[in-house]
Amino acid sequence: MESIQISAKVIGVLAMPDFCPRCFWIKLHTKKLPWQIFPGIFSSIDAYTKKVVHEWIDRDSGPDFLKDYGVKGYQKVPHWSKFKTETKYGIVLSGVPDDIWTCEHGIVVPDYKTAKYTENADKLLPMYRVQNNGYAKIAKAIGYPPVIAIPLIYMEPQTDDVEVKFSSQWENVFTMAFKPKVLPVEIDADSLDPLLERARKIYDSAKAPDRMDGCKDCDALQGIIGLF
Repeated sequence: MESIQISAKVIGVLAMPDFCPRCFWIKLHTKKLPWQIFPGIFSSIDAYTKKVVHEWIDRDSGPDFLKDYGVKGYQKVPHWSKFKTETKYGIVLSGVPDDIWTCEHGIVVPDYKTAKYTENADKLLPMYRVQNNGYAKIAKAIGYPPVIAIPLIYMEPQTDDVEVKFSSQWENVFTMAFKPKVLPVEIDADSLDPLLERARKIYDSAKAPDRMDGCKDCDALQGIIGLF
C-alpha cells in the first residue's frame, strides 16, 4: 500500500456537511492548486496572538481560561515533519498545532481563530473538531503527555464605537483589541478512523469521483474546463 501524507486539517474537510469527494480527490492528487493564497496578515496576527498568550503565561496572569486549564507553561511547537504519525490506513497524519500549553497533568493543544464566533463559524465546527482531535491523536502516538483539552480560542476583534474612539486618539497609528472566547472541543481521537478510511478509499480510486450536485468548486472547475 502506497503511503500518503495528509494533514489533520485536510482530513477535517471530510466531516463537513457539504463535503465533495471529487474536490477531495483532486486536492490529494494535485501538488499545487491555483489561487490558493493565504493573506500574510493572518500569519502575522497568529504569531502575535501566540506571543501575547505566552506573555500571559509567563506573568501568571491573563484570562481565566488559562487558570481553568491549570496552564503552567508552554512548549515550542514542532515542525510538521516532527509532528506526525503513521496510521493503519497507510496515511501519515501530520499537522502543526497553533500552540502547546503544559499543565500539571498533561498538555492543552489550543487552536486560535482570528474571528468573531458567528453562525458561519459554527458551520465550520465539524472540520475544527476533527483537526484538533487529529493533533491529539498525533501527540499521543509520538509520546507527548496526555492531552487534556483541545479548545478553540476565538480572538474576537473589538470594533464597536468605544474601541474606535480609543484607537483613533493617536495620529500615526491605531490599535485593535481582541477579546478571547473559548469554545471547548470534546476529545475523541478515535473518531478520525472512519474519516481516514474514507480518505484512503477516495485516494485509491482510479479516477476522480463524479461531480457533487451543488458543489460550487466543481461548478467553477467545469466552467474553466468549458473555456478550452
